[in-house]
Parts: sequence; C-alpha cells; structure tokens
Amino acid sequence: MDEHETPLLSHKEKEESSPQASVVLKWVLKVVMSVIFVGWAVFLFMYPGKLGDGLLTKWRAASSNTLFGVTGSMFLIFSGPILIISVLASLYLIISGEDDKVFINRWKKISKFPRFRLWTFPLLVDGPFGVVSAAEFLGIVIFSVFFLWAIYAYTLRNLDLLSLFHVLPKDTSILLLEVTGLRFGMIGLLCMVFLFLPVSRGSVLLRLIDVPFEHATRYHVWLGHITMAFFSLHGLCYVVGWTIQGRLLDLIFEWKAIGIAVLPGVISLVAGLLMWVTSLYPVRKHYFELFFYTHQLYVVFVVFLALHVGDFIFSIVAGGIFLFILDRFLRFCQSRRTVHVISAKSLPCGTLELVLSKPPNLRYNALSFVFLQVRELSWLQWHPFSVSSSPLDGKHHVAVLIKVLGGWTAKLRDQLSKLYEAENQNQLLSPQSYPKITACVEGPYGHESPYHLAYENLVLIAGGIGISPFFAILSDILHRKRDGKACLPNKVLVIWAIKNSDELSLLSAIDIPSICPLFSHKLNLEINIYVTRQSEPLLEDGMVHKIVNPSVKPQTNGCPMSVLVGTGDNIWSGLYLISSTIGFISMLTLLDIFYINKFNITAWWYKGLLFVICMVASVLIFGGPVVVFWHLWGHKTGKVEPDGHEKVGLNGEEPRNQSAEDKSLDIEEDDQSFITTRYGTRPDFKEIFESLNGKWGSVDVGVILCGPASLQTSVAKEIRSHSIWRSANHPLFHFNSHSFDL
Repeated sequence: MDEHETPLLSHKEKEESSPQASVVLKWVLKVVMSVIFVGWAVFLFMYPGKLGDGLLTKWRAASSNTLFGVTGSMFLIFSGPILIISVLASLYLIISGEDDKVFINRWKKISKFPRFRLWTFPLLVDGPFGVVSAAEFLGIVIFSVFFLWAIYAYTLRNLDLLSLFHVLPKDTSILLLEVTGLRFGMIGLLCMVFLFLPVSRGSVLLRLIDVPFEHATRYHVWLGHITMAFFSLHGLCYVVGWTIQGRLLDLIFEWKAIGIAVLPGVISLVAGLLMWVTSLYPVRKHYFELFFYTHQLYVVFVVFLALHVGDFIFSIVAGGIFLFILDRFLRFCQSRRTVHVISAKSLPCGTLELVLSKPPNLRYNALSFVFLQVRELSWLQWHPFSVSSSPLDGKHHVAVLIKVLGGWTAKLRDQLSKLYEAENQNQLLSPQSYPKITACVEGPYGHESPYHLAYENLVLIAGGIGISPFFAILSDILHRKRDGKACLPNKVLVIWAIKNSDELSLLSAIDIPSICPLFSHKLNLEINIYVTRQSEPLLEDGMVHKIVNPSVKPQTNGCPMSVLVGTGDNIWSGLYLISSTIGFISMLTLLDIFYINKFNITAWWYKGLLFVICMVASVLIFGGPVVVFWHLWGHKTGKVEPDGHEKVGLNGEEPRNQSAEDKSLDIEEDDQSFITTRYGTRPDFKEIFESLNGKWGSVDVGVILCGPASLQTSVAKEIRSHSIWRSANHPLFHFNSHSFDL
C-alpha cells in the first residue's frame, strides 16, 4: 500500500506547487514592472527641472561612449522602460493563462462585501471630458500638475539662460520667444511619449491593465489635443520671432544637415494640424470619412518629425510609436484575409445581422468588438461593431448587429437587398454579376477579462442598438448557467430604451428559452423595455420580436477570420513582440557601429530617417517570420469542421445535444413572463436604482451601459448621487460604459 501512496502524493505535490510557483512568478513580474514604471514616470516628471536635466546629463556622459552611443543612451532612458515593461507584460499574460474560472474565483474572494472602486465611480458626469471615473480624474490631475510644473520649471530655466547671453534689449524678446518655443516643443514630445499607446488595439500594455481599446481611444483624443496644442505654440513662437526679425520666409524653408531641420518640422506640424482640426467632435460626427482619411497623415506626421529633430531626440517618443507599428503590421496581416460571411439578414426594424466565420482557436469574450470592412462599399473604411454572439454560442462563428445610420451602412443595406432579390427571383446570374459581400475583419478586441461575470448582480442599460452587446452577455451567462460553468451573476435587470416598437424585432437575435430551458430556475432575469415615442402598442407588437426575415448566404470565397490578432494567442503575440524588440535594438546597434560611426554620418535628418527605417525593418525582418509561423499554426490547428457553418441556426447558435435532464423538463416556458414593455415613457433611473435598495440589499452591482452620451450622463449622475448618499444596507453601483465613441 505504501509503495502506491508515494507516487500519488508526489503527483499531488507537483499539482499544488505549480500554481504556487506561477503565483510567485506573477507577483515578482508585477513588482518589477511597477518599479520600472514608477521610476520611469518620476524621471519624466522631473525632466523639465534642473534636477531631471542634471540626471540626464550624467546618464548621457556615462552611457554615450558605450556600444549604444548618444542615441542609444537617450533611447534606453526614455523608450527602453516602456519596451521592457511590454516584454515582461507578455510573460505575465502567458503565465496567467486564459481561464475564466480563475478570474471569477479571484473576484469572488475580494467581493464578499461591497467595495468602492476608483475606476467604476463616475466622478465627473458633465463637461468636455464626458463621464470621467475617479481613477481617470486622478490621471487628469497628475497630467495637469505635470504641465503646470513643466511650464514653471522651463520658465525658470529660460530666465537663467537669458542671463548667460549678452544681447541687445530689442533682441531679448526674440530670444525669449525662440527659447520658449523650444520648451513648448519638448513638452509636446513628452506628451507624445504616451500618445500612441492607447491606439495600439491589441497592445499588451492595454491587456495588462485590462483597458479595452474603445475606452483607451478617449485617452488618445485627450493626449492628441494637448500634444497638438503644445506643438502649435512651439511653431507659433518661432513664426512670431522670425517675423519680427524679417526672416520668416528664409528660415521656414531651411533644411540643415547639422541641427534642427525646419522645413520637415513645418510639414509635420501642418499634417498634425489637419488631423487635429478634422478630429474635433463636430467635424468627426458629421464628416467621419474626412476625419478617417486625414488621420492617415499620421505617417507623414511621424516621419517628418524624425527628419525635423534627428534620431537622438526622436528616440524620446520611439517606444510608443514602435509598439503602434507592431500592432499596425499585425492588423495589416490579419485584414488581408477575406472572411466568409455565413449568413446575412435584415430585421424588420432595418437593422442588419452578419454572421462571420471564425476558427475554433480564435478566442474572444462577450464584451468584444470587431472592425469590419466590406470591399464592395469601400477599400479604406473600417467600422467598429460590438459582437452580439457569445463564444459559447458556437466555436465556428461570430455575429454582429449593424444599425443603418450613415452612408456606409445604407450601402450595406442596399447590397443585402440585392442579394435578397437575386435569391428570391432565382435569377440565373453569372458569378461575376452576382451580388457579393466581401468582408474583411480586424479583431476581436475588447476587455482582457470578462468582467460581466464578476458581479452577482447586473444592471444592463441600453439605448437602441446598444442592446447588441447585451445579447452576447445574456447568452454567455445563460450558457454558463445551463452547462454548470463558472458564473457569478444570479440577478440581471435589463433596461432598454427604444424610440419605436419596430425595434422590438431585435429580440429575435437571441432565443433565451432555447439557450437555457427553464432558465428562471437558475437566473433571476428581468427585461424592462421603454418605447419612448409611442403612447400605446400597435396591433402587431405582440409578435414583432418573433418575426425573422430569411437569411441569405452570400457567395464568397472567404475563409474564417485570421488568428493574427494581438489579443489572440498569448505565446505567439509574446514571441512577435520580443523578437521584433530584440531585432530593433540589434539593428540600431549594428547601424551605429558599421555605418554611422564608420562613415561619419552626421546629418541629423538623415539619422532620424535611418532610425524610422530601423523601426519598420525590424518588425518586418524579425517579427515577420513569427507572424508567418503564427499564421501556419493557426491554419493547422484552427480548421473549421466540414459542416461547422451549416450548424449555425437562425439565431446565430450552433445546436447542442439535448441532455436527459432537458428532455425530462419538456415544458415550454412563457418567453414573455420576464419581459415588460412600457409605452410613452422614459426610464426613471432614480426610481429604478431606489427600487433595488430593498430587493438586492448590501451588494456590489455592476451597471453596464451602452448608448448615447446623454444616456451615459443620466445614468452616471444617478449612480454618483446614490453612491455618495447610500446607506450601509443599500447596493453599491459600479458604472461601466461599453459605448464606442470614436
């Protein structure tokens, strides 16, 4: 007996020691990343002052004579930390794995009692920033203090600098303008250090802190406004100074070999101003295509900035730009594949549903979204859509709901109408003339963790088509309840505001009783619908949500979605990042030794151009082979079953084998019992939240919202008021926005 027990015990010890080792390693990585980030942030904060400038001078003196040279020393202290953190973050995500059960159990341990959280408390609800959480407000305060400090510190240094120059009184103002312009430019560069980090959609840094791209976009907008404001002041100071001197036209076209090249800076600034003006909300809202096309000038902006300042100054902002190039190349590779559209249909309210093919090894969660391109409509436009299907609906597809709001979506509706006509009339069309929907997809992107599963009590608030991601959430919860998988939500309240009753047909996108028979025994679900522009129901409203137009199957030669996405396989994405980073540093070092130093290359603009070429080339040469092998691995392990697409039903769900328990419970549940529809009224959120005080008691309640800005403001205002004045026995509401305001 003893001889059999020893192996069993040693096997058990191995199983227990493995999780412990991973926990310790994750803790070590967290500490190291935190120390590096804090040290880096403190240095950036101190840099405008004399102390920071002195530290940089000592660092350059100690490191500029090494293998890396002057440019390498600047790169290591300004951009090196963010790349090191990215590499460590990749290792952290690989160790963490992708198990939802671990995430849910961790939240279950820390959520025994209601806890205030900075990132879910809406501190500001009105104003230019929109709804701002306490954590975001803290970040705004820190950046604001930094800007004020930088201006103050540089002003003191400017005054000290003026005392060193013996100039005539009339030239003092010109010198002060030029030095001030130089300082504004440096503050703009320090802002630009962070500018590209939020728009790297599959960024390992965003995944590490679990901030999805649709949320991070607003940080890019804020940083973009600040960066361009300082760059504009930078250019304005020089223009005014040169105009006073009467040398504006001579100097503005100057292109020095040694020193700052002015003309490339002018080109970069003009490109930045065009992007800035067209990104302002009124322009972006009414002329989205103009905003989209002019924003492609970022290439001109970055390249000519490098020509303007040279390699060693450009290295200050190189880290964030390099991570963006990594993400952009991966997006380019993924978007080249034509994706098979399994089915397409138009609901009675005019909303379109597309079901897209995906390989079984491409992971996503119910809070994900994709970028969609339809080549028959435009080869350049990409539009984001939340997924309306859960990953548990089936492993071979992902569905999106598209409301017709603008020109692009109207063209897509017309293309779908042509497909209906071609199928219904049995037209004998040639393959060339048959209507097609040639789709390309980038993504899926979104939250790294399924936070909707972390709350035992959920309130889902939607406006119009904003209900789309909540179909995915409900489906995910119901599948987990049915299959006995890890899932915290026990009570779910859905508040859905729509203008007209024809939008009730969107409910046909999810068949709740078929997903989880007798779901009311496992989940307390209420759906309250508010039809705001109708005082009473129409005769057909009772059945409108059951109406389903027939699906059409576009004739495409597409494949499943590509697995080449930054949020995909952690190991492959980590290898891609690490190999490209090592390649970039190696190329810079070799270039410095065997070309720049050997041939005495001194032109600043040329060295800046070589620096940018190294960034791009390292991704292609060192990251490219990893992407190729990643693609081959995805093709080999992610083959769709021969009948996988035929399994997808009208409701976007792949059928399952009914269990004996479900067969024994062959009772039809009234699918109207959990739905309440009110006409001619809007949801009163104060009344709704107060009604939950007695129902749910002292618990954490996750409030997830998807809708227009006005709806976000109303809900956030009530949550803030309720959180401030709540009693100890009342729920604590946590605000989470799932709206994509690009």
